[in-house]
Amino acid sequence: MQRYPDIWTLQHRASSSYVGPTVSVVRPPVGLIWELGHRDTRTSQKRKPLKVEDEAPGAALKPLVFRVDEGTPRVVQSVLLERGWDKFDEQHQDMEDWNLYWRNSSFRMAEHVNVKPWQRLNHHPGTTTLTRKDCLAKHLAHMRRLYGETLYEFTPLTFIIPNDYTKFIAEYFKEKQVLGTKPTYWICKPAELSRGRGIIVFSDIRDLIFNGTYVVQKYICNPFLVGRYKCDLRIYVCVMGFKPLTIYVYREGLVRFATEKFDLGNLKDSYAHLTNSSINKSGASYQKIKEVVGQGCKWTLSRFFSYLRNWDVDDLLLWRKINNMVILTVLAMAPSVPIAYNCFELFGFDILIDDNLKPWLLEVNYSPALSLDCSTDVSVKRSLVHDIIELIYLNGLRREEKKCSRASPGSSKVSFARGEKCELRTAPDPRPYVSLMQFASRKCSNTNPAVQRANNVCPKHTRTSLLREMMTRQRILLTREAAKSKPRFKAWHAPRKVLSPYTSGAQSQPHRTKGPVGVLPETAYAPNDHAGNFVLIFPFNEATFGASRNGLNIKRIIQELQKLINKQLSRGKN
Repeated sequence: MQRYPDIWTLQHRASSSYVGPTVSVVRPPVGLIWELGHRDTRTSQKRKPLKVEDEAPGAALKPLVFRVDEGTPRVVQSVLLERGWDKFDEQHQDMEDWNLYWRNSSFRMAEHVNVKPWQRLNHHPGTTTLTRKDCLAKHLAHMRRLYGETLYEFTPLTFIIPNDYTKFIAEYFKEKQVLGTKPTYWICKPAELSRGRGIIVFSDIRDLIFNGTYVVQKYICNPFLVGRYKCDLRIYVCVMGFKPLTIYVYREGLVRFATEKFDLGNLKDSYAHLTNSSINKSGASYQKIKEVVGQGCKWTLSRFFSYLRNWDVDDLLLWRKINNMVILTVLAMAPSVPIAYNCFELFGFDILIDDNLKPWLLEVNYSPALSLDCSTDVSVKRSLVHDIIELIYLNGLRREEKKCSRASPGSSKVSFARGEKCELRTAPDPRPYVSLMQFASRKCSNTNPAVQRANNVCPKHTRTSLLREMMTRQRILLTREAAKSKPRFKAWHAPRKVLSPYTSGAQSQPHRTKGPVGVLPETAYAPNDHAGNFVLIFPFNEATFGASRNGLNIKRIIQELQKLINKQLSRGKN
């Protein structure tokens, strides 16, 4: 079994001058990402598509292809074009000849079922149960009942209106009786809306007006203030798969500020109580130079953590608490998510820090906004999209195609190892990527009738068509191999059909493999510890990897997470 590095060790700050929770720039090892899409993080200049060299005659490959719709963020298209990709043209290209489909809206289940092995979708089915406010509240309440209030105390007291209206009224007057003449504060949010629309903060029950499904929460009236301005954190989380569960957190992000000073005496001032940039960018003080905050309403996450360190705050402990919160939140909905492959999900976690430095989960966003409204957006979101591409396609397609096509008739195996070390340029010491075992395949037969039929059917000289050809040959070979050897692991789900961001840690049920050479079912290998500024936070050790590989053993995972939290707290006290 491959051993994991201490994931928290990867997230310490380099020095007192280091900016950010753990921001670092990574030089990916050779073969780690798609070579045609590789971005040199040391320069912002556009890179021309790499030329295909040393290919077999007549096998020149076109660039990778992305597909979008009218709602796809412009920054996504810009980054992919910069990396040498081509935009899909349905008028002149085969409907299957694309590699990545990115859009804001969800995909139909039929689209997930029909996705091809060389394709990837940017949404996973069923994840809206985490991003709709009432569903999130139900999931977290269920986990709180099962595993205790202490573990899931990172959300305010919540009621779903109108179903919980009677319970809310009882709690409201109970608190009024305890506080006497002191006011009590609540916030009411529409369950389905985003960008701060329809939110009210109130103290008097007569101000509560709702028409539809809402969540009413205890208002956090002691937020951590920067220059007397309220703020929250936008943390980007990428879930690469739910079977097994694989969660990455981005080490850079946004801090969003209200543009008027926090004042509980004026609850109707949205510019003082809401941090949504879609609201505050239209405020009168948006362009003003505000105390400490400066102009605008956004910082980078790294700047915020640097600010905390100047006040002697243990930013590492806070970052660990945020990571634990993310894991516990995703665990709440993971068992209900349907099985699907060839997809990933980018979430935007909105987290508020109170004046006791306790993080509170406000909500989880589906298709977090990638619009570029200011220079802070540009610096964070462009790098975010670049690193997502590096994360989801860690294996080089061109490399795999070359090695399969060059396997001579007399060769016994083709190696797809990826064990090279990389250098973190801003980290205090170099750290290797997770070492990965080799995957060997037997020689490709060109005389098999099935292979010849595939060659005749698939169009030539496109990257996706060559992938189809390669995978057909490999599937036949692996099926033969399966009859000769017993699989090491038992696959419990449908065959893997994705250009995986991982490589195998052991040879696992080759007769079930449907992906290209070197790609095995998910259960057979451990994920990489990081890619770009994305850092793996789950699984965080061998026990959690095992507990999520063959179905989610939530109880075992919670036990391991509780051990980790206790260990972190003991370190913080020391």
